Amino acid sequence: MRGIDTQVRKNRRRIFKEVANLAYHSDNLKDDIEALPYKIVDYDESEYENIYRDRAIVRERIRLAMGLSLRPENVPVHLTQGLEESNISEKYYEPPLMQVIPSACNACPENSYYVTDHCMGCVAHPCREVCPRDAISMVNGRSVIDPEKCIRCGKCKSVCPYDAISHQVRPCAGACGVNAIKNDEKGRAVIDNDLCVSCGQCMVNCPFGAIADKSQIFQLIRALQAGGKIIAQVAPAFAGQFGPDVTPDMLKTALKELGFYDVYETAIGADMGAIAEAEHYAKEVSTGKLPFSLTSCCPSWSVLAKKFFPETIDKISNALTPMVATARLIKEEHSDAKVVFIGPCASKKLEASRRTIRSDVDFVITFEELTGIFEARGIFLKEIQALDEMKGATGAGRGYGVAGGVANAIEECVKEYYPDVEVHIEHAESLSECKKMLMLAKAGKKNGCLIEGMACPGGCVAGAGTNIAIPTAAKAVEAFKAAASCRIPDPSKPVGKEEPQKN
Repeated sequence: MRGIDTQVRKNRRRIFKEVANLAYHSDNLKDDIEALPYKIVDYDESEYENIYRDRAIVRERIRLAMGLSLRPENVPVHLTQGLEESNISEKYYEPPLMQVIPSACNACPENSYYVTDHCMGCVAHPCREVCPRDAISMVNGRSVIDPEKCIRCGKCKSVCPYDAISHQVRPCAGACGVNAIKNDEKGRAVIDNDLCVSCGQCMVNCPFGAIADKSQIFQLIRALQAGGKIIAQVAPAFAGQFGPDVTPDMLKTALKELGFYDVYETAIGADMGAIAEAEHYAKEVSTGKLPFSLTSCCPSWSVLAKKFFPETIDKISNALTPMVATARLIKEEHSDAKVVFIGPCASKKLEASRRTIRSDVDFVITFEELTGIFEARGIFLKEIQALDEMKGATGAGRGYGVAGGVANAIEECVKEYYPDVEVHIEHAESLSECKKMLMLAKAGKKNGCLIEGMACPGGCVAGAGTNIAIPTAAKAVEAFKAAASCRIPDPSKPVGKEEPQKN
């Protein structure tokens, strides 16, 4: 469903826009929040089957968009409870970040096989013959699967000549590579926060929009309204996210119209990371001091390694993530500024909430959330006349936005800075593939390798807060990378102040 403008995506954008509208225009916040579900789900114009249920769902989505937690189902809690604590310009994310809205969950089948109407009742009935538990019988000339006997091996489906056997997997659970989706007593999905790494893939794969993450858009707007120096940094994956005709320079100008003092490329921090990780590989891994090295830029990948493969913790690069490196650079140059990271990623919200990083990154919002702010403010990006230039990063740093881009950047830097060092690169995308890669590394099969891990299949362009199809986004990032004045950073010069390379 990525890149398809489904009703779920429309609903999410509407919530972000309306919450941003509250921040900009509300004179009576409590009353306006109470009225908002009725505005969004109108009785006379609604196409919903159950407007009362849908208003209940909208209420919980509003709370999450305001940075509040869901209300318990069995305790009377007012919609606006906790509002005063969120009606401020400074509020960090409180765990849990990702939450399932119980009233929105469809309690989808977890893992089941059933025979569809396509069954032809063939004489061979190979499905019955291959079943190791005699779970398939013929009833009225058609195959029937006994769910009590079925062990879900899938052999019946694989041999059916008519593809008449369907395998149903709960979409959120199928997208979760760490098995963090569990059941409550009613069969609805719940997230095991001890396992969850906050990648957000469950959220974007739920066809009912039952999973959502918390947002800081309301608090960010409050900070912009309060004045002061607010500086944005945008992740490399922003290319193309706001329309094919919206250039990086146009986006920078539009952000300044919103009230940002300045806009930096997060790719500048990626350049810093590429320099540091190239040195780390050359001095630690290629010499055999460490068996392998893991990149550190994807928070979900790092959390995955720490939670499930604790023996790899010392193999994770000590280089700052691009978000943190760029934030610290900004605060060195503007000590009085607050920093906003704008990116594709839900797990960056988790990263920014860590105690060691709170002083560096003040807000994290996604491209999807930023779109809601632009809409609420009445800024049409296609009509923006670019008055600024997005610059400072090299092609290497900008390439971090796609899977394989981190490893490629580090490899190029190693070859340039340490020409005698042979580089061995591996990369994995999606949590399930990342787990396989870490298992191989643990078994000693990836020694000497620089291993890049990306929780989202496709890399950052596939993050939970993106707006467009993954292939389209990857192509836009490659074009943005190609437009950089320098291919790789020069370690002898201040990063972010590169001069065009001479041919």
